[in-house]
Amino acid sequence: TAASLEAAGKGSYIAFYKTGTVTEGKPRVTDIIPAGGISENDLLLVAASLEEKSEHPLAKAVLKKAGEEKIELKPTSEFTAIPGNGLSAILEGKKIYGGNLSFIQSKLSNISEKPKILAEKFAEQGKTPLFFAEEDRLLGIIAVADVIKSDSSKAIEELKNMGIFVAMLTGDNEKTARAIGAQAGVDEVIAGVLPD
Repeated sequence: TAASLEAAGKGSYIAFYKTGTVTEGKPRVTDIIPAGGISENDLLLVAASLEEKSEHPLAKAVLKKAGEEKIELKPTSEFTAIPGNGLSAILEGKKIYGGNLSFIQSKLSNISEKPKILAEKFAEQGKTPLFFAEEDRLLGIIAVADVIKSDSSKAIEELKNMGIFVAMLTGDNEKTARAIGAQAGVDEVIAGVLPD
């Protein structure tokens, strides 16, 4: 409306949600790192079977990759989603988990340093590391990335030239968020924001 446009002209601070606004909102799988002696396909099978009932854009990326690899998913039961953290379900009688590092750490008694260092490296590259586990065993990490829209940086630069402070909100971890924020050219990054 005209009133909205007029109000926007008087604004001095704007906050964009990252996914689908600053980025295309079409994340894709970039890396599959199995752990515990399983194959990439086995990790992808468990991950996609778990993610099948999730609405999250990152889940769609995992499912798309499983489809490309022609992996047949297995049915799960007792699916639970904890917004902003992770998922759990029962697959072939075993409890499986998927989500961010802190969520997986709350489920497993011990995670070695190597996957944590790897996850940090992915985050610094602007990728979101997703951890997957079965019972008390880490199955591996799947890294997912979303590309910045071609016109985002220019639009953000124009807003800044108008004297508007530009912030980006995201549920991503701090390192991933900072990498994307730097690419987009925002003034402030607010990471780890839960849906509520």
